[in-house]
Amino acid sequence: MARTTQSRSHPQKKGGSVWSGILIGVLVGVAAAVGVAVWVGHSNPFAERSASTATRTAKTGKAVPSNEQIVDPLSKATATVNSPRFDFYKILPGNQNSAAGQNAAKTPPPDTAQYYLQAGAFPNAEDADNLKARLALTGYESDIQTVDIPDKGIWHRVRLGPYKPEDLKRIQASLAQNGISTTLIKIKSPTGATSSTTK
Repeated sequence: MARTTQSRSHPQKKGGSVWSGILIGVLVGVAAAVGVAVWVGHSNPFAERSASTATRTAKTGKAVPSNEQIVDPLSKATATVNSPRFDFYKILPGNQNSAAGQNAAKTPPPDTAQYYLQAGAFPNAEDADNLKARLALTGYESDIQTVDIPDKGIWHRVRLGPYKPEDLKRIQASLAQNGISTTLIKIKSPTGATSSTTK
């Protein structure tokens, strides 16, 4: 019988310890919240500035100028809005300092060069035709240019293009995946000479 009374009193101690744990947790939480509130209140730089200005004003009886400047953002905004952006007398026709003339002088001339990719150059026309057919199977259209090179004879160039400069790397990478290496050819004008010295 003594064992049963001990076991009955044991659950009551458990219930009491749970409530005391909750009470201790609540008290610790409240104390932590009060501590954080006090710490934030004392370490707030904005509160210190306003308090020091108020104490200076109270001691002297008049407003003490501080080192802090108050800038009105609208004062600068209205000044820039009211200032003229264009002077119409400079833009009128016949004036040498016109805005159009200044803009034209600043912009570089457009690039009139044409960019080609040369897949190969062969002395035999059949080799050039075979490479052209291989390029067609990969989805690229090419042309064969026959040229007579002094001291070397007749050569057949297989070229793709013209392409935009931003497309060149992508196309070269695609051709390299298919086992076709290419050389970049830049022609300054349709009748000009090439910038690379390939056959």
